[in-house]
Amino acid sequence: MTGSRVVALGHYQPARVLTNEDLSAMVDTTDEWIRSRVGIRTRHIAGPDEPVDELAFQAAGKALAGAGLSPDEIDLVLVATSTAIDRSPNMAARVAAKLGMGAGPAVMDLNVVCSGFTHALATADHAIRAGSATRALVIGADKMTEITDWNDRTTCVLTGDGAGAAVVEAAEEPGIGPVLWGSVPEMGNAVRIEGTPPVFAQEGQSVYRWTTSQLPPLARKVCEKAGVLPEELAAVVLHQANLRIIEPLAAKIGAVNAVVARDVVDSGNTSAASIPMALSKLVQRGEIPTGAPVLLFGFGGNLSYAGQVIRCP
Repeated sequence: MTGSRVVALGHYQPARVLTNEDLSAMVDTTDEWIRSRVGIRTRHIAGPDEPVDELAFQAAGKALAGAGLSPDEIDLVLVATSTAIDRSPNMAARVAAKLGMGAGPAVMDLNVVCSGFTHALATADHAIRAGSATRALVIGADKMTEITDWNDRTTCVLTGDGAGAAVVEAAEEPGIGPVLWGSVPEMGNAVRIEGTPPVFAQEGQSVYRWTTSQLPPLARKVCEKAGVLPEELAAVVLHQANLRIIEPLAAKIGAVNAVVARDVVDSGNTSAASIPMALSKLVQRGEIPTGAPVLLFGFGGNLSYAGQVIRCP
């Protein structure tokens, strides 16, 4: 085998929806203030009975069903999350147990915050290319509302909960392009989840300036590594951080013919879940042709980034 490809996707969101009007009763904000600054209308909130591994499990089950596979046909489980319940068992092991995997898959968590899914997807691709795995379940899942300061109107308007999953398998013709990944360590504190209990905080203006100025050339380099011109992209799925970041970034990339994922409007910022969840919804609605090139690009916590061009399943 010379590469790997995404064969199926799935996503899950909790039933409870928190609107901007709901938030205005909790903190000093308004629907107009939130929409004008971040473009978000609603976000989904997980309850006490929906920990991160449950969100991941639900999305994983849908991806496996879409691929027509049983859990025992997976030999690598990767979960990207920064809101894990415990240090051990990790979320990947918990998901494998919930799925009833009896074949002894390798189980690993990756904490690269908002770019976690694209890091995990690259890791799965590398493992399959190296012959260490044949089929992988790659999940991005976060329960951001559990680490949200509901008294901070600059951050509580952003966060939501959810999970997205992809089944990746070996392929003669690669369907996952080379990854471009990296970080800006000196700006690592611009997005933080710190303390006991941990709380999400960020320097919003610093993040906005960095993403809108530094990321477009990096995203174009991802396309270059994949041998795809930006105007050939069928879709662009960026980390769903803020609509004011997504729209100018997509425009600066030059993806003039692409569908741009805007799931942030209805889901908020779901960290590692945002890219697979947004991609799964686009595919479910039939907005991307099978085999078409799609740019995935994650960025955020640690001021880290990772992106690749994939072929739509």
